[in-house]
Amino acid sequence: MDIKTFRREISNKNASVKELVDNFFLKIESIDPKINAYTSLTKKIAYSQSEKIDNLIANNENLPSLAGIPIAIKDNICTKGVVTSCSSKMLQEFVAPYESTASSKLWSSGSVFLGKTNLDEFAMGSSTETSIFGATSNPWDINRVPGGSSGGSAASVAAGLCIAALGSDTGGSIRQPASFCGVVGLKPTYGRVSRWGLIAFASSLDQIGPITNTVADAAEILYAISGKDPQDSTCLNKPVANYLSELDRSIQGIKIGIIEECFTHPGLDPEVKSSVLAGVDRFKSLGAEIINIKCPRFNDGIATYYVIAPSEASANLARYDGVKYGFRTDSQPNLLEMTSKSRAEGFGDEVQRRILIGTYALSAGYSDAYYKKAQKVRTLIRKDFDNAFDKVDILLTPTCPTTAFLKGDFVNDPLSMYLSDLLTVPVNLAGLPAISIPCGFDKNGLPIGLQLIGNVLEEHRILNVSNIFEKDAEVMKTRPSLQI
Repeated sequence: MDIKTFRREISNKNASVKELVDNFFLKIESIDPKINAYTSLTKKIAYSQSEKIDNLIANNENLPSLAGIPIAIKDNICTKGVVTSCSSKMLQEFVAPYESTASSKLWSSGSVFLGKTNLDEFAMGSSTETSIFGATSNPWDINRVPGGSSGGSAASVAAGLCIAALGSDTGGSIRQPASFCGVVGLKPTYGRVSRWGLIAFASSLDQIGPITNTVADAAEILYAISGKDPQDSTCLNKPVANYLSELDRSIQGIKIGIIEECFTHPGLDPEVKSSVLAGVDRFKSLGAEIINIKCPRFNDGIATYYVIAPSEASANLARYDGVKYGFRTDSQPNLLEMTSKSRAEGFGDEVQRRILIGTYALSAGYSDAYYKKAQKVRTLIRKDFDNAFDKVDILLTPTCPTTAFLKGDFVNDPLSMYLSDLLTVPVNLAGLPAISIPCGFDKNGLPIGLQLIGNVLEEHRILNVSNIFEKDAEVMKTRPSLQI
């Protein structure tokens, strides 16, 4: 069910919002034990919100823009009065004392809060296997991962356990799981959506964005959560476009750049390449002009990201010391030992690995060789994008080099796991908007994602192009059955 269908159900009075929300909870209780997409459910809040919308409908009052739409929230986005754990032992009992700006805007728009979704611990991962609540499964094949770190959000949308979900994207954590789960994932321009209430991983890279069934739904959710926020100094004070108004505009003559470096990489699966290139042909048939583009430093993004992101994580996670909040180990003889043991027991292996990498990269004698050099390469990557956008309107790549891999494939091989983000991290380094949309399936019936990258604050353009592709290709209408 998408937003349009849900609205039709309540406007025709086929069911009340409360009844529809109750159906979602019944489905979650039936299916989620196989998927493990949710870390907690918020039934009391959801029923209270749905009753308010039903009262507005009964009294023929004007409804807010997202009235009654059931939405899930990634468990690293603060929701007041509800545990926000980051799927970590460190914050397993942390009840957020305030509401994030993004989720607050959703509730003001009439949305209904179903619950919190699973993620890789502190959003550090590409498979949603490092959660203290256990791994999440891909609804297309429960033996495979849903991607990460927003795997719970993507899996819940794909399995029909909510209509839309919020995720966070630091290096591809919305787009990669969207690709693996066959849904739409949008990473906005850095600063388009407030980060207030998003528990920080890497502050110069993190962005909140929607995961949905359709491009139109992504446009609606993005419009609701975007805009200036005085509580976030990095949030842009720029007008928010009406993304829905331009969705159906013709793409005749639009220039789409194919980043050559993405299609020649040895790690790119042939089936993924073939499906995405078929998508390129479809764009051509729809009137787009296809231009080959070189971004020489695009493939340097992965090495650059895995210096900058752990460095920022090292600084951000220093606050978790077992003193003011977070996990604290049993009494120790002194503060140093208490802090050290609390962090060793409270953080999982992957989080500790990234903290150590970041601390090393920032240490005296090494910051020039690693961190500062990575920031210089980041600037060069951004310049490559700027040069590309002088020639084209939108850039196109596969979202991921492969389809969803089996659980456990890379548990002991973190470097191979990191390569899952090869095609998404340059976008975060440059602060650009990008979207992943389904473009086909491999021989195992697993979804393949196509990524469209826009220039700064040009979400309206990538949404327009994605929507035209989605309507013409009708990829999900011919999809195989979910394995749940």
